[in-house]
Amino acid sequence: MEWPLLASLDDEERRQVLATTRRRTFARGEVLVHEGDPSDSLHLVAAGRLAVRVSTADGDTVTLNVLGRGDYFGELSLLDGHQPVRSATVVALEPAETLSLSAAAFDELRRRHRGADQLLLTLMARRVEDLSARLLEALYDGLDRRVFRRLAELAAIYGGDAGDSGTATIPLTQEHLADLVGGTRPSVNQVLQRLAGEGVVELGRGRITVLDRGWLTRKSH
Repeated sequence: MEWPLLASLDDEERRQVLATTRRRTFARGEVLVHEGDPSDSLHLVAAGRLAVRVSTADGDTVTLNVLGRGDYFGELSLLDGHQPVRSATVVALEPAETLSLSAAAFDELRRRHRGADQLLLTLMARRVEDLSARLLEALYDGLDRRVFRRLAELAAIYGGDAGDSGTATIPLTQEHLADLVGGTRPSVNQVLQRLAGEGVVELGRGRITVLDRGWLTRKSH
């Protein structure tokens, strides 16, 4: 598959990075990494969807993000002289596959290919952009727009390249969606009920089917 995050590398450097990874497979419900464990590798998501979850101070577990094909996690593992711990638990929502790049293998790669440093800069820059966007969203966007945006993103993850005209079934509960948008389940349910009444989504047990991806995309901006 094509990896957009490797676009900054030339063909040989890209080949070397991928050749250095180790392919790993995970069953549905299997934990890839545990929150608080030593972080010693970057994972490129090759197949499947993953949930990123954290523990709260009162002992609850919330879902922060859903990763799909082409996403990644664990980039802090590659920082030279840095010994981080996993900031979240990552769980396979379905059979999944990643390409794992260990910190030791990346250090060796950096000695042979200067372009590897550019890869690390790209990974960190994309993460900062994503976190900055989420912060601005939390501070200034209302719940409705946050729901629209998460549904549009999830539809892209689960609906593939069907485009705005295609439907997408998201196999997540309303509670999971509430975690992702930073709202309560009752308030998110109210937004979803309005969307269902307008024919934008269809609600089912443990799933949300997006019927009009174009509408969500337009309303997300």
